[in-house]
Amino acid sequence: MNTLGNNLRLSTFGESHGPAMGGILDGMPAGVCINMEEVQTMIDRRRTGLNPLTSQRKETDVPEILSGLSPDGLTLGTPIGFIFRNSDARSKDYGDLATRFRPNHADYAYQMKYGIRDHRGGGRASARETVNWVMGGALASQWLKALGISIEARLTQVGNVGYSDVFRSMRMNPEVSEFPFDEEIEEGMKKEVESARADCDSVGGRVSCVIKGLSAGVGQPMFAKLQAKLAEAMLSLNAVKGFEYGEGMKSASARGTEMLDLFNSSFDPMPFATNHGGGVLGGISTGMPVYFNVWFKPTPTIPRPLPMADAKGDIKEVRVEGRHDPCVAMRAPVIVEALSWLVAGDLILRDMAYK
Repeated sequence: MNTLGNNLRLSTFGESHGPAMGGILDGMPAGVCINMEEVQTMIDRRRTGLNPLTSQRKETDVPEILSGLSPDGLTLGTPIGFIFRNSDARSKDYGDLATRFRPNHADYAYQMKYGIRDHRGGGRASARETVNWVMGGALASQWLKALGISIEARLTQVGNVGYSDVFRSMRMNPEVSEFPFDEEIEEGMKKEVESARADCDSVGGRVSCVIKGLSAGVGQPMFAKLQAKLAEAMLSLNAVKGFEYGEGMKSASARGTEMLDLFNSSFDPMPFATNHGGGVLGGISTGMPVYFNVWFKPTPTIPRPLPMADAKGDIKEVRVEGRHDPCVAMRAPVIVEALSWLVAGDLILRDMAYK
């Protein structure tokens, strides 16, 4: 499937080295004023070529709006169509991959599923696709911000360097919702990426995200739970290997008394005194900040000779010359935010329909 969401639906198309990427965002309410400068600012946060520690592919990533907006920038309530022209693809870098599969990449799986694939830059499996997701999320954010919702994601771990308990302050005092900042840790994460790049290698990482201002009652019981929809979106993101919300995996080694979020008297200033549950109970938002972690594997395509198999299983060492991120998690925070905006918007529209 190439569509995310049911009520707010983003359908996308395009291959990494094709003529363009693009999508259709359907379900946006009419009359929302879209500030394209703010949209472009969000898109630029995921652009390659702006940081020496990321891929050096240089795309302008300026969207062309095809439908759904009035001349003065108001949503019409009709599908919003957009495209991004690809202008800096170097397909020759991937010539050897026409008949060979990179280890730990989607090449082999795509070939087995379809019997054919676009080997240039990974085709549809490339993270180039995520420019469409950021565009959709940027549009949705301008509607949801007016409802008092905010979403922020941060890179909080690279390799073995990072924040050991990034959400502690948010759990113990939900009125505090800022991410911690430690200059030494931030510099250490940067050095981890630099070291991996210098070794012609790659490194994994973690992105943490918090959603604030989401009213109680968002999400459906059973099979459309808020955390399940967030997990579905995040696990669709390239290189993601794990998702956890609230206390996450720490819950398995804790006692029940340690995980209880006790009620505040009169629910003031918030319903609960602590937020171990991550703002979700029974799959439904509680009005507390919703927070979660997303874990990324190291980039599988690295600039050194790798043993690659062809369709017959014959193995040969091949060096890929393409431009790749030494740490895919570095550019991921804005994509995590975008997906969160889309999920929140989809579930809010669903609730509106029921009411």
